[in-house]
Amino acid sequence: MPTIYLSPSTQEANEYVTGGSEEYYMNLLADKMEPYLRSSGIGFTRNTPEMTAVTSIRASNAGDYDLHLALHSNAAPEGQYGTVRGSDVYYYPGSIRGQRAAEEIAEGLRAIYPGTVRTLPTTALGEVRQPKAPSVFIELAYHDNVEDANWITENLDAIAANIVESLTRYFGIPFITPVPIQAGVVITDGGRLNLRAKPSLDAEILLRIPNGASVIVFGSWQGWDVVQYGGVIGYADSRYIVIP
Repeated sequence: MPTIYLSPSTQEANEYVTGGSEEYYMNLLADKMEPYLRSSGIGFTRNTPEMTAVTSIRASNAGDYDLHLALHSNAAPEGQYGTVRGSDVYYYPGSIRGQRAAEEIAEGLRAIYPGTVRTLPTTALGEVRQPKAPSVFIELAYHDNVEDANWITENLDAIAANIVESLTRYFGIPFITPVPIQAGVVITDGGRLNLRAKPSLDAEILLRIPNGASVIVFGSWQGWDVVQYGGVIGYADSRYIVIP
């Protein structure tokens, strides 16, 4: 199961021209991403608004993540306030996986953002340079530009789904639309049910769930359920999970 470190902005002083702050809207975006991440079988750890970029990087590096994903919005240089638009997706130069993740995310954003979306290498951003995991830093749009700020604040659900769908392409797993979370029970012939990293009989077995055990079901796809058991999220054969 892929796992990401999700790092929405903690910059509460960066105000949107339309009201609110970068910290507020990027955390709201992360809130809306969470159901899509769970239903698609992507595990995540998330920073908190009380943290900083430095402590977020430290927490990311303390774990074992497949991607460090930073969510931000941008601001034009002094003298150009309100005049610049665009979406930039940054990665560390030489990071093959970071670049591929950035390109997948940028390609997804091009379908919904009404402007130019670029992928750019950088060594200037700490959350790109310092995480040990491949890292992507998204500057969604310019919050000092009225059109860009409105695009972010009015499309958070669509942006959340779009980013997670891009992540599923990157990780090679299906994108699964969230459904109401349900409680399920594993019913087998007495044996244990394999919880796998991907919806395939050839995928890695994360653990084996005992017959009669309770699980949380986040979504379903072509005969597989995305379930959580013992704090681990993965894919299990739908035939052996009963929703009471």
